[in-house]
Amino acid sequence: MKERKHTKSLLNIYNLLYRRFGPRHWWPGDTRLEIIIGAILTQNTSWGNVEKAIANLKKEKLMKVEKISRIPANRLSELIKASGYHNIKSQRIKNFLTFLNASYNGSISRMFTTETHKLRGELLDVKGIGPETADSILLYAGKKPLFVVDAYTKRIFSRHGYIREDSDYTEMQEFFLKNLPQDVKLYNEYHALIVELGKNLCRSKRPLCNECPIQGIKNA
Repeated sequence: MKERKHTKSLLNIYNLLYRRFGPRHWWPGDTRLEIIIGAILTQNTSWGNVEKAIANLKKEKLMKVEKISRIPANRLSELIKASGYHNIKSQRIKNFLTFLNASYNGSISRMFTTETHKLRGELLDVKGIGPETADSILLYAGKKPLFVVDAYTKRIFSRHGYIREDSDYTEMQEFFLKNLPQDVKLYNEYHALIVELGKNLCRSKRPLCNECPIQGIKNA
């Protein structure tokens, strides 16, 4: 009974957010590789900065697995400088490509034929790829039904009483996976709407509660 109540409530929140913000069209990217690189670059920066970095890679015609695999790490770092922490992120991209080349002969399509949770474990073994990045790769590039959670998710849903403030990534993710239909499109849109709400209204300081489309909704 509790699960059914949460399901209805979470879908109600989704509908209210969708009505307020409309479709978010996540995740932008012309290819799976571009989406994967975007997922790595977007750590600790805005999407606008990621777009600049990706535009540089495209301008140099480097958005191919074999080309980025061959380019020196310091040159890659220069091209993605706009994304911030560029030396670290350059190495993370290289780490992913080393894994992809060693395990799947450089084939992203072959990689995504691997069973989802096995592949998730493999991605988490790549140095620099954490749960949020791994799940973003799986959901947005691989179309796998994994719900991506982040700091916005914790802030919003702890304020409304659905999760604890000290919940970790796994606990938050399991809450959504347990209480929502297994639907890639829903997971994609829901996460994007959560980010929109967190960025613009449900701020860490001085939240604009009076403008919030889910104002007053509490988990009883």
